[in-house]
Amino acid sequence: MNLEQQLMKKKYLLPFILFTCFTASAQTNFLNFLTYVNTIDDPVRKTAVADSFVNANRAAGIPLREGNMAVFLYNSNANYVQVAGDFTSWAASVTMTRITNTNLFYYFRSFEMTARVDYKLVINGSNWILDPLNPMVCPGGFGPNSELAMPGYVQPWEIVRGPNLPAGTVLNYNFTSTNTNSTFAYYVYLPPGYDSSSTRRYPAVYFHDGSEYLSLAQAATILDNAIDSNKIEPVIAVFVRPNNRNNEYAGSLRNAYAAFFAQELVPYIDSRYKTIANKYKRLVLGDSYGGNISAIISWNYPEVFANCGLHSAAFQPNNYEIYNAIINGSRKDIRFFSIWGTYESLFPTMRNFRDSLLAKGYTVWTKEYPEGHSWGLWRANIMNMISWFFPGGPVSTKEGSELPKEFQLLQNHPNPFNPETRISFTLSKPGKTTLVVYDLKGVSVAILLDRDLTAGFHTVDFKPVGLPSGIYLARLTSGKLSNTIKLVYLK
Repeated sequence: MNLEQQLMKKKYLLPFILFTCFTASAQTNFLNFLTYVNTIDDPVRKTAVADSFVNANRAAGIPLREGNMAVFLYNSNANYVQVAGDFTSWAASVTMTRITNTNLFYYFRSFEMTARVDYKLVINGSNWILDPLNPMVCPGGFGPNSELAMPGYVQPWEIVRGPNLPAGTVLNYNFTSTNTNSTFAYYVYLPPGYDSSSTRRYPAVYFHDGSEYLSLAQAATILDNAIDSNKIEPVIAVFVRPNNRNNEYAGSLRNAYAAFFAQELVPYIDSRYKTIANKYKRLVLGDSYGGNISAIISWNYPEVFANCGLHSAAFQPNNYEIYNAIINGSRKDIRFFSIWGTYESLFPTMRNFRDSLLAKGYTVWTKEYPEGHSWGLWRANIMNMISWFFPGGPVSTKEGSELPKEFQLLQNHPNPFNPETRISFTLSKPGKTTLVVYDLKGVSVAILLDRDLTAGFHTVDFKPVGLPSGIYLARLTSGKLSNTIKLVYLK
């Protein structure tokens, strides 16, 4: 170390140490840092303090999160830096502020405490990059994006594969359609323990944008986790990859594609695998334009699909054709599960869609999240969606030498309850049994049971997901018999 370096070290060592200790103990406290650093005139010292602040706060996570404020930082040489993401509609319209005489740029704004958004940094107006200070990324259709998750956001555990998680089998095939005069690649997920020689049959879940649900949303891992944890019934899943998604999901091929799906693919899958060939045991779902074609298929072929899942459905093609058909047409036997983000431009349409469906008496489950049009939002709601249509329980049966003599639905315990309660009932005869929870408006909010059961004593655990406190009704139906109890949920 030469003399000049030694003198520089002595001159700036004390303020550097003091500031590093301050930032480490106070975590971020960005506004205090900003006030402090702007009092420093010496460029070398100012740069050292800025660098120490960034380094001291890497462990806490960058962007910094202080309450509901998020602080984006970029600490490298550039003429100017912009932020583009879900919260800017992906326009590079937000320019970061540079702290004079340093390479540190910043931008801060408020978000909801449970918000999760994707973003990128734009360097000098043309170079779109991942945030080099942020290790968190989320897959996207145009490549990965940096992810900002606010303190109240809970990452979906089901997208991570555990070391001993039983794995289903994913098979890859091609199918040639006469309706579209084209060949589609598709993948079939068979649940762990699937046996083609067994008499057991499974609900079927059909995914549009199939290869992206598998690669970007980790759908196979989600299914494995959901089945293993009894969140859903074991299902067979079919992932179809489009050839020209704009045309097939929203353009001139949409009706031919819908006919291929309902009239060709479904019968073929039913003939080849142990699916339950029943409209109530089939779910068609998709994201964005994939939501549009899912609605078209269920609306045009309700005898094939009685269940429709919408991840941020983009209904605008053809002057909102399917949206208008559903909200203005006579009610059909279709159940809808729909989620969307408030950082998407489509959220007013989805709110109107929800309200229109409820007014017509549809069975609907919807929720909006402080998120954008992103695979991060959609992958976190695959398990929730499937579990609403095909819940896994847990359902337990008490075996005994003496069968119950009557059909009886017992009062849940505890009641009132939080966070969960147990519902018990007896069946004197085997048969198709449903247990559905309704709100006081008569809207179905949870399907706890929809399957064949043996005669005996049964219990079902109910843990509300996304429901407000209040009074709910649980209705048990088996054959021609039914009964109802009142549930009180207190948060």
